[in-house]
Amino acid sequence: MKIISYNVNGIRAAINKGFLDWLKVADPDVICLQEIKALKEQLDLSVFEEAGYNYHYWFSAQRKGYSGVAILSKEKPDHIEYGTGIESMDFEGRNLRADFNNFSIMSLYLPSGTNIARLEHKLEYMAMFQEYVNKLKKTIPNLIICGDYNICHEEIDIHNPKGLKNVSGFLPVEREWIGAFIDSGFIDSFRFVNPEKQQYSWWSYRANARANNKGWRLDYAMVAEPLQENIKRAVILSDAVHSDHCPILLEIDK
Repeated sequence: MKIISYNVNGIRAAINKGFLDWLKVADPDVICLQEIKALKEQLDLSVFEEAGYNYHYWFSAQRKGYSGVAILSKEKPDHIEYGTGIESMDFEGRNLRADFNNFSIMSLYLPSGTNIARLEHKLEYMAMFQEYVNKLKKTIPNLIICGDYNICHEEIDIHNPKGLKNVSGFLPVEREWIGAFIDSGFIDSFRFVNPEKQQYSWWSYRANARANNKGWRLDYAMVAEPLQENIKRAVILSDAVHSDHCPILLEIDK
């Protein structure tokens, strides 16, 4: 199964930049989207079906034009779970899960910490999310959590680790959390397959950052440890340019 995760920074804007043509060529079995910035009612859903994704699920933020996640699938999931059931986590549309026969795929969009208030919300969300996943794994051990974690884990994952050590996304407390999250029973699939590769998935729109490859690796396909032998390929698709992020791809045996 081929799984892609992509923070599109607005699905309507991405479509205007050729997202649908790219999707047909990339041809994943499942694609997890983050930061869709749209309500389902604002979209022409037929375009996704024409691209081969008859099963599409949307979990939008209460605030219009903000956040939101989606999952598009060629195969019908056995079950879809919208949110976590925790209101303080769910009002911004950050978590959507599709359960298939052998594993479950989650589209996750962790908050950013752009100011003190948002950083406090991010840290609270991270703590609640870890607790939620700990419980979830007891009934769904074969879990794949794809998305924009808004955190770089190690120095290899960011272009200027010394200069950015006090910036949200690379703060010690955030790095410690994602390290503990991995240690709780997950595999960072890209780093597992590419232990030494320095490659990024997000670039600021400022200062020509993408052209100069001054990026951050914020997007992950975290695979629960029982599925380690199923991991076949994990790459960053940096040629896709519909967003300030680029997609990541995971190939896994069913």
